[in-house]
Amino acid sequence: MKTWIKRFLVLAGLAALVGAGGLAWYGNQPLRIEPLPKTLNVTPGTHLRSLSVMLEREGVIGNAHVFWLLGRVLGKGGTLKVGVYTLDQPLTPLALYGKIERGEVSQVIVQFIEGWNWREVRAALAAQPFLKNDSAGMSDAELLQAIGAEESHPEGLLFPDTYFYAPHTSDLNVLRRAYRLQHEKLMAAWEARAPGLPYRTPYEALTMASIVEKETGAAFERPQIAGVFLNRLRLGMRLQTDPTVIFGLGERFDGNLRKADLQRDTPYNTYTRAGLPPTPIAMPSEAAIQAALNPAQTDALYFVARGDGTHIFSSNLEAHNRAVNRYQR
Repeated sequence: MKTWIKRFLVLAGLAALVGAGGLAWYGNQPLRIEPLPKTLNVTPGTHLRSLSVMLEREGVIGNAHVFWLLGRVLGKGGTLKVGVYTLDQPLTPLALYGKIERGEVSQVIVQFIEGWNWREVRAALAAQPFLKNDSAGMSDAELLQAIGAEESHPEGLLFPDTYFYAPHTSDLNVLRRAYRLQHEKLMAAWEARAPGLPYRTPYEALTMASIVEKETGAAFERPQIAGVFLNRLRLGMRLQTDPTVIFGLGERFDGNLRKADLQRDTPYNTYTRAGLPPTPIAMPSEAAIQAALNPAQTDALYFVARGDGTHIFSSNLEAHNRAVNRYQR
């Protein structure tokens, strides 16, 4: 082997030893965290680099790159536990990694995503390692009674949001908070609703909001989509919206909506039945509730997806068919 190659390998080895020694030294040095206590929020989707940047921004560490490098060397990237951490005493970078890896949280986070259905909510609750799943053996009716709900069906009754809870909290506590918040949002919007809407109850408005939520890819279109559906209701036209059909199919839906599915009658098939479906079909956001109760003034009766998340709106069937031919066929 040539002399210069040997020298290079020796120098590279020495550099690696120095680097490893430096990381080991850094990992065991107490962090200067001021002031104490300090609260850190590790949210879903946080990865090693974003954690390092957040810790530097919050004044917990001095150098995000070195902290990230230490985590990479130790293989900590896939072991971050979501939650709220309280730092109430000085600790080393290694101890901080251990705290987050073990999930020593003061509060934990569970997220309910707008547009989720009830099955997805229950699955999210069951997957929370720090949450007592007291609702696991309950029927929907028993669960609704336990959280103080007067409705007979759970769909759409929870407000989609991020909820913080202490470890070992009952999932009924989280559900109760989400139910009350959705009720408050709905009643506030109901009191401020536009005049002349064809809803008999706030629950019907919630049902419409859930349809608007599932139909809307672009948030700014929610009021216009709501306006189309309300125009149809006033005229006695069927809503003919695919998300209600999919909801009615339940677990039979395989991701591909067929013509036979549109013709298969269920209580939620708005192609075969007039009016609103009997319950919401998902958790609507506050924006969708507002759209359902303060829709855009429009003469449109139809809309078709462009393919980019937005829609073309039409006031007559001829214009709608032209849009379908252009964007769907």
